[in-house]
Amino acid sequence: MTTLPTEIENNRQPDHEINPQFLTRWSPRSFKEQEVPENVLLSLFEAARWSPSGSNLQPWRFIIARSIEERAKFHPFIAAGNREWCEKAPVLAVLVSHTKTANGNTNPSHAFDAGTSWGYLALEAANQGLITHAMGGFDRQQAREALGVPEDYDIHAVIAIGYRGPIDALADKFQEREVPSNRQPLDSFLFAAEFGKTLKNEK
Repeated sequence: MTTLPTEIENNRQPDHEINPQFLTRWSPRSFKEQEVPENVLLSLFEAARWSPSGSNLQPWRFIIARSIEERAKFHPFIAAGNREWCEKAPVLAVLVSHTKTANGNTNPSHAFDAGTSWGYLALEAANQGLITHAMGGFDRQQAREALGVPEDYDIHAVIAIGYRGPIDALADKFQEREVPSNRQPLDSFLFAAEFGKTLKNEK
């Protein structure tokens, strides 16, 4: 088994052996004010491009901000508590998904597929030595108006992307939260044949 960083070992212990990338990917808040090379940044969205989707509709869309001017356009619709740390991130992205199919019917899996594309992006970011942090704390209507998002697209998250910075660069209230989070045990969400019946209870 690959040796994991101490902060991961101390906070994340899988019950079954998995690829370490699933443990080492987490969501720090401290970002360096360091530009991400374009070829590295685009590799993240290349990974997102290859995520699975229902009927191969690929409903996800990402709106990215890289320059100071572009990021300033995003900042007003991000919640104040998130802006305190995410303004240092060199890249911000808003994830949206098309809610319709080609014939105008509702696509029931658009949000599910968009979430999968974010997962692929986050894993590739970690592979590239970057960190990501997805935020739900933002004003969706304000984002829609500021970015010109059509009504048949749902807005899901703002994602901060960049290189990890030192913990002490954060305000004190964020420093204690700058650790990888743990997860609930398998039997809290994995059921056998019917809802609520755990694998342990099946035996």
